[in-house]
Amino acid sequence: MRPSDHVDSTAAAAADDADGGVTQPKLGFVGYLRFFWRQLTSMRTALFLLMLLALAAIPGSLVPQRTADPNGVVQYKADHPQLFPVLDTLQVFDTYTSVWFSAIYLLLFVSLIGCIVPRTKHHWQALRTRPPRTPVRLGRLAGYRSVPVEAAALQGDRTTDVGGATDAATSLPSVDHAVTRAAALLKRSGYRVERFGDSVSAERGYLRETGNLVFHAALVGVLVAVGLGGGFSYTGQRLLVEGQTFSNVLGSYDSFNPGRWFTQSDLQGYNLTLDKFTTTYEERNLDALGQALDYSATITARQKDGQERTERLGVNEPLSIGGTNVYLLGNGYAMQVTVRDGDGNVAFKDVVPFLPEDANYTSTGVIKVPDAKPSQLGMVGFFYPTASKLGSGAFASAYPDAQNPLLTLQVYRGDLGLDSGVPQSVYSLDTSGLEQIAGRQSKAASIELKPGQSKELPDGTGSITFDGVKRYVSLDVHHDPSQLFVAGFAVLAVLGLLTSLFVPRRRVWVKAVPRRGAEHGEYDLEYAGLARGEDPNLERAVADIARRHLSDLGVRIPA
Repeated sequence: MRPSDHVDSTAAAAADDADGGVTQPKLGFVGYLRFFWRQLTSMRTALFLLMLLALAAIPGSLVPQRTADPNGVVQYKADHPQLFPVLDTLQVFDTYTSVWFSAIYLLLFVSLIGCIVPRTKHHWQALRTRPPRTPVRLGRLAGYRSVPVEAAALQGDRTTDVGGATDAATSLPSVDHAVTRAAALLKRSGYRVERFGDSVSAERGYLRETGNLVFHAALVGVLVAVGLGGGFSYTGQRLLVEGQTFSNVLGSYDSFNPGRWFTQSDLQGYNLTLDKFTTTYEERNLDALGQALDYSATITARQKDGQERTERLGVNEPLSIGGTNVYLLGNGYAMQVTVRDGDGNVAFKDVVPFLPEDANYTSTGVIKVPDAKPSQLGMVGFFYPTASKLGSGAFASAYPDAQNPLLTLQVYRGDLGLDSGVPQSVYSLDTSGLEQIAGRQSKAASIELKPGQSKELPDGTGSITFDGVKRYVSLDVHHDPSQLFVAGFAVLAVLGLLTSLFVPRRRVWVKAVPRRGAEHGEYDLEYAGLARGEDPNLERAVADIARRHLSDLGVRIPA
């Protein structure tokens, strides 16, 4: 039978049926706020948000990001015209600054702080609290053992023979002495010790919770450092041809993505000159013939104070200068050409970078000559580092190195639209409204040039000279003042996690229990422990403490 007021009693059930069921208390607005706050600041929610943040970062590695690869975003738009608007609406190309990623980031930040603050307060109070009193019945705890302290248990000559009888009263260690020695032993072993009468209560392992709190606090530190560092950071890209010099000023970048708190005064003055670019290709393995094994750039760096040094810039080997890291992203070929117009004047003389299209560096590029007379000229070029002619008559590159370089050009004339005020890409030519005068859709064949050759353009529009081939590199200049802070917090997080995993939290008790009616002050020493969580070594630790304590007292350890 249940008590009449018990929830499962017949009377209570009848009352509930009469009232129409159990009436739940109403939380109210404040109650719901407290409920959602507790859910948000729970450790389960924090771990879920951390996993969700990792999943939300995946799109940033699958598609190009505007902050790191703006040209890649433009190319993605051209390759996927139907999918691009959908992804752009979802802010996939700005993953790390998107609304949904920022929401997860901020919720994780709030969850961690809401979890850390009360746990830190509780941990501080626990550190100042005395160890708990010794339980009455230690036999219920782990590692329990009871050792009798009597004359027969003493080692060596601790007993004294008086007239053929053993005088144990003067040789047995007293209860007070045994408990005092136990307290000293536990204190040397790193336990916090408190004596309660004829027993000692000891505990250790608060460093475990300290490490746990350090781990979570370090995660908050990483979030803060990344958030603030992103506001003061900047990233810029620059294409640099052999022999050219790049200055770390805003106008020298091809593309630039500053943080929200960036100012031009954050740019430290330095120059970088690309002296030479070299690539090592696979030449022995025919199955991988022509694959790049390594490539590096020789850079001359000059700082504002006049210091000059030559550095090697390689794959995953950035150059650190002026508070920035300069990374080598890509490379290609640049055509050095001279174009004369119909009047014989030099209308264009420059180095034009071409973009590689395949593994053998078949490259495409555009040459725009707005100053040519009598009409502007535009050329779409194809460069083959090691040109070979296919059966169809088309050219292809058989090897990525420039062993048989060939440049072919399709030539157009007309208004290039550069004076309309609408920005154009230097890597594309809008041929609508232009007349093709050399190429597939004209009477004249495409212009074919080898280094050092010159050819006349059709209809007396001028001539072009292929002066030579140079290599270029694509540089990424990155400034992030939060890197050292993030690294420091990451180290703290790892140390805190290791501490929380490998430091056991346990309590140990040593108790002296006098025997009733004992004539010579004999008593029993009891040992036991209690772990918070999993501690497979608890019984071994209790046994070790008992062994050391008994050895210190000179008491024989029972088998």
